[in-house]
Amino acid sequence: MGLFKKTGLSGILHRIFGKKHAKIGIYGPPNVGKTTLANRILMDWTGETMGTVSEIPHETRVAKWKKNVKIENGSSSLYFDIVDTPGIATKIDYKDFMNIYGLNRKEARQRAKEATEGVIESIKWLEDVDGVILVMDSTQDPFTQVNVTILGNLEARNLPVLIAANKIDAEDASPATLKAAFPQHPVVPISALTGYNTDDLYSTMVKHFGKKRWWRRR
Repeated sequence: MGLFKKTGLSGILHRIFGKKHAKIGIYGPPNVGKTTLANRILMDWTGETMGTVSEIPHETRVAKWKKNVKIENGSSSLYFDIVDTPGIATKIDYKDFMNIYGLNRKEARQRAKEATEGVIESIKWLEDVDGVILVMDSTQDPFTQVNVTILGNLEARNLPVLIAANKIDAEDASPATLKAAFPQHPVVPISALTGYNTDDLYSTMVKHFGKKRWWRRR
């Protein structure tokens, strides 16, 4: 995105040798648990949090970025920056915020406007990430228009993708359905809320995103 320009000796070294670690974006539709997962990762490895969560869709409407996170898996480790992106949706109607979630007209219009701007921002961030954790709700049909659109875009950009099959603590969860739907990508069943199976997620992140051949040179 060109927001952070490097100057001086550090900039020269960066251009010559490339980045020291990856930048990983957390993507997915609204309310699948992206920020909950970002908070889980950060709490486990840094003791910090990324942002707030809400039952109302599009709580995250501006991308949030935490730098220099390190996760370890035995003798291997991964240094990365993590980007929590706004939820991607193909349709945003302010009336839904009024009729379903009880916002007044002014609040609903503003949230819909900011949510639309957030979708655009998420897409722009694809130019600046080295890999994506794509969060999907394991209680829902994996072949939604949004899931297929996001995944198709990521594959077209040749970005490495790790699918986090979230909410497996729900009774109607079916992570096996997600694995069968997208066998071309690693799928890790997790509960970002409870932390269930996040150790498997972390080890997969180290293996999948630790390959420097994926990393972009800027």
